[in-house]
Amino acid sequence: MNPTADQPIHVPVMIERVVDLLAPALARPGTVVVDTTLGLGGHAEALLRECPETRLIGLDRDPQAIAAAGARLAPFGDRATLVHAVYDEITAVLARLGIGRIDGVLFDLGVSSLQLDETARGFAYSREAPLDMRMDPTTGPTAADVLNTYSASDLARILREYGEERYARRISEAIVRERQVAPFVTSERLVEVLRAAIPMAKQQTGGHPAKRTFQALRIEVNGELRALERALPGAVDAVAVGGRVVVLSYHSLEDRLVKRTLGALSQPDVPYGVPEVPPGYEPVLRLLTRGAEKPSAAEVEANPRAASARLRAAERIRAGRLSASKGGAA
Repeated sequence: MNPTADQPIHVPVMIERVVDLLAPALARPGTVVVDTTLGLGGHAEALLRECPETRLIGLDRDPQAIAAAGARLAPFGDRATLVHAVYDEITAVLARLGIGRIDGVLFDLGVSSLQLDETARGFAYSREAPLDMRMDPTTGPTAADVLNTYSASDLARILREYGEERYARRISEAIVRERQVAPFVTSERLVEVLRAAIPMAKQQTGGHPAKRTFQALRIEVNGELRALERALPGAVDAVAVGGRVVVLSYHSLEDRLVKRTLGALSQPDVPYGVPEVPPGYEPVLRLLTRGAEKPSAAEVEANPRAASARLRAAERIRAGRLSASKGGAA
C-alpha cells in the first residue's frame, strides 16, 4: 500500500526494540514467529529481514490489513503466511497449519494505522465519520448498534470499565435521551452529546471529551480485552522453551492485563510462603523487561502515535504447566 497525502507513511512502534527482543529466539534455521496483529506489516517485514531463517505467521482480523501486508511481504515468498483471524484464535490457526511449537510471538495491540487513517472506519473522534469501529468490517455489531440498543446501565458499564470514564452515568443517560430523538449514525453528533454531558472544567484539563468514550466503544465492539485474556495464555502455551513473547499495549487496561498474566507466569505455581518449590511448579517465564518500557522521546517526536506505547516481554524457560492456570487470564 503506497502512502498518499491522506495516508501517512506507516511507522511501526518501537520496531528496533521489538526486533532486538525477538531475534535471539529466531537465530537458528526452521524457527517460527507469529505476528498476531499484522496491521500494515511493518514489524513483520523487519523480523523477516533480520531473521532470514525464520518463517512468519501473520494474523489480522481486518481483511484490508491482510491485503496491504500481503503486498508488502510478497518479496519474502512462502516465508510469510497470512491468516484472516483474531489473535485469540492462535491455537486453532497453528493447528490448521500443522505447527506444534513456535519460537516467538508479537502482540501490537490497539488500533492500526490503517484503521485510524481511513475516515470511513469511524475510529477517530476528530473527523466526521460513520460510527462503525469494527476492526473486521465484514462482521459483528457497529458502534452505532451499541449506542442505539444498549440500556443506559450497560452503556455506563462499558464506559466505566473500558473507558475509565468518570462521567459514565451522565453520558449514558444523555445518549439514551438523544437516541429517542434520532438514532446515532455519525461521530459528530456523538461528540456534541459528549461535550454537553461532560463538565466544561473537566474538558479544559482532561483531554478531548470523546477520547474515553470512543476507546470504550471500540473495545466493546471488537471484544478486545476478552480476546486478549484468551490469547495470551494460548500464545505462551504455543511458545517453545527458549521462545519469546513481546507485547505492545496502548492503554492501562491492556497493560495491566499483560502485566498480570506475564507476571504470574514468572512466579512459582505455589502458595505464597511455601519454603521450597516442588519440581514441575517452577516459573514458566522469565521477564525480559523491567516493568513496561516506553518509547524514547525522539521516537515520540517523530511518531506521536507511539506516545502511549508500553512494551513488556518474557522468555519461556520451562515446559509444562498450562499457562491459563494462573494470572486470571483463562
